Amino acid sequence: MPAGHIHDRITLGSLPIVGGASLALTQSASQTLGLCTAFLFSGLMFGPDLDIYSRQFCRWGPARVMWIPYQRLLKHRSWCSHGPFVGTALRLLYVLSWLALGGGLVWMVLDALGSAWSWQQLGAIAHTSWQHYRPEYLAVLIGLELGAMSHSGSDWIGSTLKRRRRSRSKLHSLRHRPAKSRRSP
Repeated sequence: MPAGHIHDRITLGSLPIVGGASLALTQSASQTLGLCTAFLFSGLMFGPDLDIYSRQFCRWGPARVMWIPYQRLLKHRSWCSHGPFVGTALRLLYVLSWLALGGGLVWMVLDALGSAWSWQQLGAIAHTSWQHYRPEYLAVLIGLELGAMSHSGSDWIGSTLKRRRRSRSKLHSLRHRPAKSRRSP
């Protein structure tokens, strides 16, 4: 499993490829910008290693305290944190729940002051935004997943190579071990 700085290099080194492929496929600067931004965010701050004390965790600064319950709930490198699609979806739902909690508190304060939007207005805004920017939202979701997959993929490749090296080393040591002398009865 690569160290945090190696994951960062993989993310940054992959960005031109991801951006070029996105622009070639979508022909859209806004979708490519959304995908690349989400890819960087996921690779550097929102990836699978939020389930441990890691570079990704530390980059959240004081807000990293919100990830402590997540770390206690999930085992490191479990399918829930490192699994394709599942890990990203769980992290996204986790962050959205914190944002909803904070937004709900702000809404309650604004409502008490008489200046909050109604739920109908918020729903209409969300619906209109989804209708107008659906491709961009989907590009962001794809970027989040690609950033996480680059991390999990490099973990998997690193672990596989390490296992192969160990088994070859073990096989080599078994072949070249001196023969035990046998005593005659």
